[in-house]
Amino acid sequence: MVSVQEAIAKIQEKIQQMPVVELSLYNGLGKVLAENVIANINVPSFDNSAMDGYCFNWIEDHNEYDIVAQIQAGDTQDIAIRPFQCARIYTGAMIPQDADTVIQQELVSVSDGKITIDLHKAKKGANIRTEGSQSKIGDVVASAGTKISPSLLGLLASNGIEKVKVFDEPKISIIITGNELVNLGFPLEKGQIYNSNEFALKALLKVSGINDVHIFHAVDTLESVVECVQKASELADIVVLTGGISVGDFDFVKTAMQKVGVEEMFYKVKQKPGKPLFVGMKRSKWYFALPGNPAAVITCFNQYLKPTIEMMMGHQQSFLPIVMLPLAESYLKNGGLTHFLKGHYTFENVTLLKGQESFNLASFNIANCIVELPEELESIEKGTLVSVYQLPQ
Repeated sequence: MVSVQEAIAKIQEKIQQMPVVELSLYNGLGKVLAENVIANINVPSFDNSAMDGYCFNWIEDHNEYDIVAQIQAGDTQDIAIRPFQCARIYTGAMIPQDADTVIQQELVSVSDGKITIDLHKAKKGANIRTEGSQSKIGDVVASAGTKISPSLLGLLASNGIEKVKVFDEPKISIIITGNELVNLGFPLEKGQIYNSNEFALKALLKVSGINDVHIFHAVDTLESVVECVQKASELADIVVLTGGISVGDFDFVKTAMQKVGVEEMFYKVKQKPGKPLFVGMKRSKWYFALPGNPAAVITCFNQYLKPTIEMMMGHQQSFLPIVMLPLAESYLKNGGLTHFLKGHYTFENVTLLKGQESFNLASFNIANCIVELPEELESIEKGTLVSVYQLPQ
């Protein structure tokens, strides 16, 4: 049995990033850049107006200018602005070559084709976005290792970037084990439960940016589990199993791992929930065998599988908590095990929720995080800073 820290260290040591693929800009959303994006144009690519107003060449102590033209955003013709002249101009429109100032329309009065400026409120060179003021040719627009967010996608589009090189997403196979499981849409017999783990894992993978997912179902026989593992391995970079990993008479997953040649990285972690967690590898493929209890599945996914996937896709610090927050109330636990507890955090503190049993999903209704209470502690006082891990929403 290993500690949580030892388990994470063993996983991180073996993680290799996925191959680099080139995608259209929109399809790169949510993925991580594999190389720097270099600007090949100036942005803005021309001097343009930051305001609706009037553009002119500033003449010291002069406050009247003749209106000789109108310039809209998108106009491309060259317009000459001579001394003592101005042009009506709109936000984003190109500044004429001979103009050096834009004054917003609220600061002028217009009469008989002229503007009169309040010089106390005007300033030479104002309200012009100069060419290259956002970025210049050769600048690093976005660095390798950066996740493409919607706002970054907009930035890249403003630079005319059509394609990006990113780390590919891993293919995932999920194997659901257990004779007691029934699919939705069928009535339950006594002793049966609905198959919630499949839905939870598919959803967790979806919001983690994983689209290539294959589902298998194994009954509680060694032959069935082995067959499913072999088929699942052919289609995936990561094989995830739920249930059948403990030491009961009908728990065949660990034996199946041995039969198909998976090399054990570790089995059992000093934690609650999810103690009987198995992680192994066969060549470059990963195998995560999670306990069958639904809350333990979600917790183990969040603490181990999700950060592994993220680091394979180019993220750097996925195993770290998002924040340290004070505990809203004191908590007693047994020493010797790290506790991962469903919680709800605010800007002020984090509250541990009721219903922490590994079978109990009810508190996930309001949980937005997992709280880690260290292995060595038994009594954690109110106000103690604890590690908080974001739950996918």
